[in-house]
Amino acid sequence: MIENNNQEIELDENHLIQIRKEKLKELQEQGKDPYEITKFNRTNTAGEIKANYEKFEEKDVTVAGRIIAKRIMGKASFCTIQDCDEKIQSYVSINDLGEESYKEFKTWDIGDIIGITGFVFKTRTEEISVHAKEVTLLTKSLRPLPEKFHGLKDPDLRYRQRYVDLIVNPEVKKTFEIRSKIISNIRKILDGEGYLEVETPVLNTISGGATARPFTTHHNSLNIDMYLRIALELNLKRLIVGGFDKVYEIGRVFRNEGMDIRHNPEFTELELYAAYQDFHDMMDITEKIFSETAQEILGTTKVTYQGQEIDLAPGWKRITMIDSIKEACGVDFNEITTDEEAVALAKERGIEIPDKTKETRGDVISLFFDEYVEHTLIQPTFIYEYPVEISPLAKKCPNNKKMTERFEAFICGREYGNAFSELNDPIDQYERFKKQVEAKEAGDEEAADMDEDFVRSLEIGLPPTGGLGIGVDRLVMLLTDSDSIRDVLLFPTMKPLN
Repeated sequence: MIENNNQEIELDENHLIQIRKEKLKELQEQGKDPYEITKFNRTNTAGEIKANYEKFEEKDVTVAGRIIAKRIMGKASFCTIQDCDEKIQSYVSINDLGEESYKEFKTWDIGDIIGITGFVFKTRTEEISVHAKEVTLLTKSLRPLPEKFHGLKDPDLRYRQRYVDLIVNPEVKKTFEIRSKIISNIRKILDGEGYLEVETPVLNTISGGATARPFTTHHNSLNIDMYLRIALELNLKRLIVGGFDKVYEIGRVFRNEGMDIRHNPEFTELELYAAYQDFHDMMDITEKIFSETAQEILGTTKVTYQGQEIDLAPGWKRITMIDSIKEACGVDFNEITTDEEAVALAKERGIEIPDKTKETRGDVISLFFDEYVEHTLIQPTFIYEYPVEISPLAKKCPNNKKMTERFEAFICGREYGNAFSELNDPIDQYERFKKQVEAKEAGDEEAADMDEDFVRSLEIGLPPTGGLGIGVDRLVMLLTDSDSIRDVLLFPTMKPLN
């Protein structure tokens, strides 16, 4: 669309772009190229002015932003600009600007970025505005924004052109402002608990720390294949060996797996480790992070997610995996002690075991949990004591060597956190790594590699340690009521259009 004396003329987008390029060329020929402007001295934002009108009334200000609306009325006009935090209207007249400047202003387009100097006042309709004394074209927009009444609605296009999405859909920008505040608040909580924030490598020579298929790359100088990290765990635990008591990292991890509304190949994870603590302490810090962050961001620990009211206040339900299965479907795996019994029961219930390497009691317990329990966990719940077969880095339960001191936190049928009493027995760890290697050789692409240096670090001595991982993106989804992970990632992974 272009505007001509309040008449909107529908034109092909390529034609519109050409018209805007011709306007730019004319400006450049006149020595008024907006792209040559390197700095503009803005004094205030629209949000500051509108929040403190009494302070700014009749005072001169200089604002800047993108034109999102124009109303041309002969010798006087109104335009609305949008800056980093708000929109504000400006009254622009030929009497204030002069004939030449006003004529130029009328040719500017929706999407152009301009600066306005003038005094603050209220119109007859009580709208806070800036009475322009001077206007400056700072950037010429060559490509039109989506038509204002329809906006940018197609999700695929919104994710690909997030820069446009942020301009035309203010609620999207709000989501990412909340995301930033959530991460800042997590840091505030952990710093207050005595944790030290650290950074560990993204590129590793071994894939480990979780069961997931990695992304691989090649280091030309060293002539070796390397992996993008799938977790932060092993390097952080090396730091506990080295003498730090409490460490954490918030960073990107990468998993070469499927994509859906819950999963993106790269995502943000919080991992923290505390010496002389166990997985029960990790439950406490999980409750603290979720409840205090909700209180700080939303002003309450009660949140509504996709129509479900959730109470994040401490005191979450805690139940073992085996007991949760018994509650859900009546099967008690305390009475099923062999792999053969477990596999037979799975077949009886019609639960498919993905491959021969997973025909163990522990794997079947996990499959039963996925089938009967996970989707029922609406209110915050800690499921703990996981089978050793699916927990290669967790310490075994002292009273049951087939299970581990591990938990996962579930809300609205989704996993939000994973924690262990960390395995610190180097001999046991070496044997578990061997089983992972065997599984990988048998075709399991998600199995971990042998990490002999990590075993060596355990031989130096890892104190009793509690460790926790939280999916930051899922926490943001929860607190912003977002259904898809793509709605809380500024630039989600997308397949190229061509």
